[in-house]
Amino acid sequence: MNPIDKLNDLERLAELGGGDDRRRKQHEQGKLTARERLERLFDPGTFEEVDKLVTHRCRDFGMDRQLIPGDGVVTGHGRVNGRVVYAFAQDFTVFGGSLSETNAAKIVKLMDMAMRNGAPIIGLNDSGGARIQEGVLSLGGYADIFLRNTLASGVVPQISAIMGPCAGGAVYSPAITDFVVMVKHTSYMFVTGPDVIKTVTHEDVTKEALGGAMTHNEKSGVAHFAVEDDGECTDVIRDLLSFLPDNNLDDPPRVESGDVADRDDPTLDRLIPSSPNQPYDMLDLLHSVVDHGVFLEVHQHYARNLVVGFARLAGRSVGIVANQPAHLAGTLDINASVKGARFVRFCDAFNIPLVTFEDVPGFLPGTVQEYGGIIRHGAKLLYAFAEATVPKVTVITRKAYGGAYCVMASKHIRTDFNFAWPSAEIAVMGPEGAVNILYRRELEQAADPAALRAEKVAEFREKFANPYVSAERGFIDEVILPRTTRKRLIQALATLESKRDKNPPKKHGNIPL
Repeated sequence: MNPIDKLNDLERLAELGGGDDRRRKQHEQGKLTARERLERLFDPGTFEEVDKLVTHRCRDFGMDRQLIPGDGVVTGHGRVNGRVVYAFAQDFTVFGGSLSETNAAKIVKLMDMAMRNGAPIIGLNDSGGARIQEGVLSLGGYADIFLRNTLASGVVPQISAIMGPCAGGAVYSPAITDFVVMVKHTSYMFVTGPDVIKTVTHEDVTKEALGGAMTHNEKSGVAHFAVEDDGECTDVIRDLLSFLPDNNLDDPPRVESGDVADRDDPTLDRLIPSSPNQPYDMLDLLHSVVDHGVFLEVHQHYARNLVVGFARLAGRSVGIVANQPAHLAGTLDINASVKGARFVRFCDAFNIPLVTFEDVPGFLPGTVQEYGGIIRHGAKLLYAFAEATVPKVTVITRKAYGGAYCVMASKHIRTDFNFAWPSAEIAVMGPEGAVNILYRRELEQAADPAALRAEKVAEFREKFANPYVSAERGFIDEVILPRTTRKRLIQALATLESKRDKNPPKKHGNIPL
């Protein structure tokens, strides 16, 4: 055969994957093929494949008669929004996308290239797991990938898309990466499947209930985004990448905003309800303040009492952490603390400034929280904010009570600018609780306890539960009008562009895991 014809024939076989029938079945299940996914992910015509002709080396169990170029994974690099990105896509039409020795070697090679060149790594997962025919070689391949995930953590952004099955040891690679996107109804993740669980624990559970997209977005917190189909999945990845730098040595991308930097929003002056116990939606504030109201929420369905995500201020990427008074009154619990801590540490690793909006009455009380380790988990969020050296700006909108005040990026843990609205209440605890403790005997002996309590609550609020005592001490840099919040944040971040801060020399800290 002519050498050129041979090359063309091999490339054609690689692009066919598992053949027309298997590709058709993939489509019938509502899934795109590996190559179709990559075409949607990358800018048109920019994807360049690597190791297209690699085949497996297994000669047992009749595998020597099934040599398919590519061996079940497509690897390569291209451009997303004009920037270089490396990606691999497991091909379920070839051996069920199972991981072999050479399959893993392709992924490892790609990850090493991405780290050397300082570019993000995207993994499109759709695999039946380790290739049984290869035994420990496939398991070793997983471990090789896990090592690269760990070494790349905090060096280049890593995003995993779960677009089909992901079970057993395979789940630990996505778990190490920075963000996990799951497709509803076609993807699932679990360490042990329903059959094993039924045998061992006698629980009867479906794949969807055990490890589906909404299970991991709402309950476990393993996944950060839930999308309707493969197309939306690649769109979310492209959108997410637009907020992130290429690596830990680069600054986040800047764009021409087109939004007025010093615009006021008078509606913010009326956002805080007159009653301190009445909720409001923190998202209304975020959408008002950020460029064009665009906020990419991360972990939207998990621990909804804390909101985290990405936005832009004057075209600059920022990470936002905000209590959500509309859910559990904005209290911090175990899940919210872990959610916030991981997001803060990601932003700090990749030079993304942090903007915190605080309205927190404290940590969620109860035996479930205490037995679950709220002390340890709450300390994770404290540790993350204290450790972060990126520009940090905090706005207290209403409540900032007790230890939660300290944790939510207070001045005391190296936050650069701390603002408060006139409605801010900064104290050891809420006025009602404080009065019950401070005036317990007087209330017991009073002829009209309700009237005395109301009087003392008003007195406490006037003396302590306001932003001015903290401002007198310098713990609040300025009390600002709510309508000016956007302008003040942009001014603060512009001032902090040249910030240089560092932690004491050490191998690494010991975050309370």
